[in-house]
Amino acid sequence: QVQLVESGGGLVQAGGSLRLSCAASGRTFSLYTMGWFRQAPGQEREFVAASIGRGGSTTYSDSAKGRFTMSRDNARNTVYLQANSLKPEDTAVYSCAAKYWSAGAYEYWGQGTQVTVSS
Repeated sequence: QVQLVESGGGLVQAGGSLRLSCAASGRTFSLYTMGWFRQAPGQEREFVAASIGRGGSTTYSDSAKGRFTMSRDNARNTVYLQANSLKPEDTAVYSCAAKYWSAGAYEYWGQGTQVTVSS
């Protein structure tokens, strides 16, 4: 069982930045593929970025490329999402997720953190 706790959300003006964190429980964190997702009101949940476990690569959605950077600190069991040049359309609840294998569905989800970007 993996528990995920996000933090770092808040209210920011357009063009500003936020750094989201997701702390995970467990002793095999480095093996897990970690993902960031977001969901705006009335919309489907959207993939933002993923960090493949076991030393794999990081991938981004088209909307995140060039503005968002995902990183992980395996010693701290934590992943981060640095979000720069934020736009009002980035407003959403951002959640992290984990899965043991790189393929397949994510098994564990955090409760999410609200990001609101004002124009």
